[in-house]
This record gives sequence, C-alpha cells and structure tokens, in this order.
Amino acid sequence: MRLMLRLLTLSRPAAGWLALGSLAALVALVANVALLAVSGWFVTAMGVAGTAGRSMNYFTPASLIRLFAILRTLGRYAERVITHEATFRLIASLRVWLFQRIEPLSPPALAAWRSGDLGARLRTDLDRLETVYLRLISPLAVALVGGAVLVAWLSRYSAPLAWLEAALLLLAGLLGPLAVARLSAPAARRQVTEEALLNAATVDLVQGMPDCLAFGAEAAQLAAFDAHSRALVRAQVQNGRAGALAQSLLMLCAALALWGAIVLAVPLLRTGAIDGADLVMLALACLGGFEAVASLPGALQGLGGVLESARRIFAIADAAASPAPGGTARSRSSAKEGMAPFKPRAFEGDARSQSPAAEGEAQSALRATRGPAACDIAASGLTYTYPGAPAPALRDFGLTLRQGQRIAITGPIGCGKSTLILLLTGLVAPDGGNVSLGGCPAGDLDGETRRGCFAVAPQEPGLFSGTIRYALRLADREADDAALWRALRTAQLDQEVAALPDGLDTWIGEAGLTLSGGQAKRLSVARALLRPAPVLILDEPTEGLDAAAAEALLQAVVANLAGRSLLLITHGKAGLALMDAVVAVPGAQASPPQTA
Repeated sequence: MRLMLRLLTLSRPAAGWLALGSLAALVALVANVALLAVSGWFVTAMGVAGTAGRSMNYFTPASLIRLFAILRTLGRYAERVITHEATFRLIASLRVWLFQRIEPLSPPALAAWRSGDLGARLRTDLDRLETVYLRLISPLAVALVGGAVLVAWLSRYSAPLAWLEAALLLLAGLLGPLAVARLSAPAARRQVTEEALLNAATVDLVQGMPDCLAFGAEAAQLAAFDAHSRALVRAQVQNGRAGALAQSLLMLCAALALWGAIVLAVPLLRTGAIDGADLVMLALACLGGFEAVASLPGALQGLGGVLESARRIFAIADAAASPAPGGTARSRSSAKEGMAPFKPRAFEGDARSQSPAAEGEAQSALRATRGPAACDIAASGLTYTYPGAPAPALRDFGLTLRQGQRIAITGPIGCGKSTLILLLTGLVAPDGGNVSLGGCPAGDLDGETRRGCFAVAPQEPGLFSGTIRYALRLADREADDAALWRALRTAQLDQEVAALPDGLDTWIGEAGLTLSGGQAKRLSVARALLRPAPVLILDEPTEGLDAAAAEALLQAVVANLAGRSLLLITHGKAGLALMDAVVAVPGAQASPPQTA
C-alpha cells in the first residue's frame, strides 16, 4: 500500500489528465453496454411486433442506437488520446523526477549497482511504473463506477438480478484476480528480478566478451546467461498459467451472469412485469457489463511485478534522498538565509578591484565568449574512506592551486590521486577537511556551479557510442568544427582523425571500442579542452602512450592553457618539468618541486 501511495503521489502533476481520461473511458463503457442492450431490445421488439402484426415507434430506439454508437466511438477515441497524453506526461515527470534524484549520486554510490541492472531499473522497471495508471488505476476506477451504474439500473427491474450481477462482477474483476495475483506474486517478482539479472548478464557478456575469449571464460558466462534465461522463462510460464486461470474465471462469470439474468427474468416475464424484449435487454446488459472488468485480471496479476519494480526504483531514489555530495543541501539552506551566490572573477584583471558596472560588463563579455572564469582552489585536511574499505583512500591531504598555476599530483597507483578529483569536484563528500573555490566554501555551492569550475579528463575516458564529433561536443554543444580540430590538434590526435575516411563523423562504437587505449585517452583530453572551465584536470592522460608521445601531448596542452589552471594526476615522469610544482600524496615518495 505504501508503494502504491508513493506512485499515486508522483502522478499528481497529471491528475487532471488522468481524471479526464477515466471519464472518457467511462462514457465509452456505458455507451457500449447501452448500445448492446438497446440493440437487443430493438431487434426483439421489432420481431415480436412483426409476428403479431402490430406497429411500433422505431424512430426513438433507432436514434438511441445511433447516439450510443457515436458516443462509444467518440469515447474510445477520446480515451486513447487523453490516456496516452496523461501517460506521456507521467513518463516525462517520472523520468525527470528519477534523474533529478540520481544525478547528484557520486560514482562510488552508483557503483553499488551493476551497470546492466541499473539500466534495467531505468528502462524496464520505469516502463512498468509508467503504465500503472493506464492499465490499473484508470480501469479500476472505471470498473467501479461503471459497475455501480449498471447494478443501479438493473435494480429498477429486479433486486436479485442486480445483486447477482454485482457479485459476479466483484468475483471476476476483483476477488478472483486478487487471489490469483496473490498466488502468482512470487512468480511475478521473480520475473522482474530475472529480467534484471538477464539484462545484467547480457551486458557483462557483450562488454566482457574480449576478456572472456582471451581467458577462456566464455563458457561460464554463457552458462550464467542460460541459467537466468531459463529461470525467466519458468517465471513467465507460471504467470501465463495464472493469467489463463483469471481469464477463465472472467468468462465463466460472464456466462453465469447471462444465464442468471434469463433465469431471474423469466418469472418477471410471466407476471407481466417485463416483456420479451426487456428480457433480452437485461440479459445482454448483464453480459456486456463484464467489459468493465475485462482488463482487471491482467492488471491485478501484474501488480506483483509493478510493486517489485517500484521497490527497485525507490531503492535508487531513496539512496539519493540524502543531501547531495558536495553540499547541495547546505547551499540551498544558505540561499534561504540570504548568502550571496558565488561569483568567480574573470581571468583578465581582478573583478574585486572593479566597479560593479565594470564587473557586470566583464561578466557579460565572459558569457558572450563562453570563456571560463577564475577559480582559486584551497584544500586542507582532506580525508576520505570508501564504504567498506579498511583504510582511508586519502588522508589529511592539502593543496593550493591559484588560477593559472600548473601542479602535478604524483604517487603510485592506488594512493588516492583519483579520489582527490572526486573530492574537489564534489562527487563525494570528504570525511574530514574542507575545500574552497574562488574563496568560497565549496560546500556552499550547488553541484552545477561547483562542477562548472572543472574540466576533467578522467582515467577511464567514458566514451559513449557515437561519432568523434558527438563525443567532443558533449563538452560544448556550440563548438564548431574549427574548435573541434583545435582541440584534437592540442591532444595530438588531429592527424589520426583526419586520416579516417569519415573524419569527425567516424563511429567510435560502445565505450570507444574502435579506438586504441591511447586514442581514447587523447580524445578524452580533447573533450576536456573544449569545456569552458577555469581548471583543467588530467588524470593519467599519458597512459598508453610512449615517452615521446606523452611529452608532446603535455607540452601541447600546457602551451594552449590560455590562462587555465592545470592539475595533472600522474604516476609517471612525463611533463613534470612543465609544472610549477609537484605534490606527492601522503604516503607516496615526494618529488622535489619543480618550476617551468
């Protein structure tokens, strides 16, 4: 119940559309039952009149039949249009809501889920939640109201007939399906779980196929894939049998309603309370009323899967419910308390010494050129321990980086250099210590402002399936081809891209599969160069390059910083002579500071 209430709460933005769609569905249902009943009455009455040689007014029933046919058609059309519009609005609001929840999650937090499982939650599970209204809430509301209207109308002719119809509708549309859903709930939950596991196994198998083939582990991965596939099929078969049982109960109840209507109406016919045409009308109305509950067995049977998907989605949302790393919640509270927002100063000159008008002109010019603003960094006492780790990844680390400086952070693999990037950019919150950006406590900045200070080329390039042009424009959507080629030239990749048949439109595949390790690294560097941010962070940018290529890359980057600060994370020696200072992380062998 709590999960359903949360789902209903999320549907409030589209409540008006939901109500209007349900109303259209109700009109279509009532019109269809009335059309069936009146048509049966009219045909029977005409037959009786013709046999007896009597005349009758056929204009009124014929007009009613046309009216109900038109209402049914319009109602169904309106139902399709409105309910799908409502569903699309729910899709938009639900996906935005979830993305807003998970966007602040740091990489270590997202690492709690396998990529394939996370993808299944964001696709398959969300798809189930998106159809809750269309397949469950609206049909249930329409069935309750439509069934009540039908039963009330039947009670005018016969109370026992009305009670019989109500009991059979309740059994076929609610009690029976709920009992079947309760029995099949474990299978429904297993189906959701196995679909997610199968999806994760598929991603692991496809992405890890080169390694599996290299180490002869493909048989084990295929066996795991096959096991999840068989388990999914078993769950689907069990759900299919349960669905067949619920549908059989629906058909049985509909037939019983038809026969029950005839049996209960015959005494009324004998007493003259109704005539033959009325008997046919009542029987067909009782039969047609089961259209109101026809979709409920399948909807209620899928309720277990919907609730399991809701649990999986809310598990991600609840994991992100705490304040965003980097102090997003604190920045909001500070804004409420009247704290002035962070305004980084421009590269050229010092905005603090300018008049407000001059500062405004400088900021306007800065935005017009999309150039980065200045951002001094001061960090002290930074300490962070990954969840479940026995010791801190980084302990009591301090760093000062003034705008335009070049500093290298050195140390062996695993000493916490990459963790420093997460702490500076706010993707994780430190266990101890503090960071200030441009003289403002980083915890008082919202996530977007804080991350806007940095352009990062991470250790793992993080390339999506697409073209080289697409990969580069992730950093700056407005960059023209000339800017893309300049970035590639600085990253020492322009000649290799120019030699490709499709140039910038070359498809690089999933995770840059068609690129070598060194090419992927340099493409990541070029992308970071395109981002208009004051601080450039390169994490092991020369990995996969020979000594000469590594030195050439860093020389080109330093020559094209154009006032940016540079933070070079490395465990090698390339480019250290180009730095203003070299800082070793605690526990690493310190290198003497060097100047360019």
